[in-house]
Amino acid sequence: MGIEQGMLGRFLRWWAAHGGLAQFHHPTGAGGHVAGWIMGRRSSNVARNRWAVRLLDVQPADRVIELGCGPGVAVAALATRATRGSVVGVDHSQVMIRQARHRNRAAVRAGRVRLIHTPVESLSSGFVSDGPFDAALAVNTVGMWPDPAARLRELARLLRPGGRIALVSQPRCPGATAATSSAAAGELAGLLIEAGFEHLRTEMLELDPPVACVLGQRSGTS
Repeated sequence: MGIEQGMLGRFLRWWAAHGGLAQFHHPTGAGGHVAGWIMGRRSSNVARNRWAVRLLDVQPADRVIELGCGPGVAVAALATRATRGSVVGVDHSQVMIRQARHRNRAAVRAGRVRLIHTPVESLSSGFVSDGPFDAALAVNTVGMWPDPAARLRELARLLRPGGRIALVSQPRCPGATAATSSAAAGELAGLLIEAGFEHLRTEMLELDPPVACVLGQRSGTS
């Protein structure tokens, strides 16, 4: 671990002890800005997002949506792959949307990235009209959604038949282990099955604790 990452880790532990963790769930104001700064630079977070993007196998002409895009780390990786397509990032935090817009400013100006400030519950209300999408991504956000199975059914309607999805979870609860990550993967798989996805598979990234990514496809029928 480099000096910068070591300092970041110490600061994060101090910040968490002083109530900062809440800002990772509901980033607002100056505290939310700090949370976004951490998420955009912490090596494990960057590695987790880029790994998930690789697993999603985004093609140059794909249209991709990320739910809970945060400061735009995965959006940037997606845009690098979808060079002739488009990427939509959705987040309920205006602070995160601003940081994502700054991180992806060239792609935003070129019209290849669009960032939408709206809660995930608004998926079915017309806020997102860029579909049908070829792929969808959500990293460490499904557990914060109200009625995640309903949200995934709404997301399935935004995907083309055969469209791909990747749901990622790295449990952050105290004492989380590989078993915790495996249990989280099982929960995500169950939600995807309930929402009508198929051909599921699970991949693990060996961080501490491990990161689980559950991938699936929307049914091939329209």
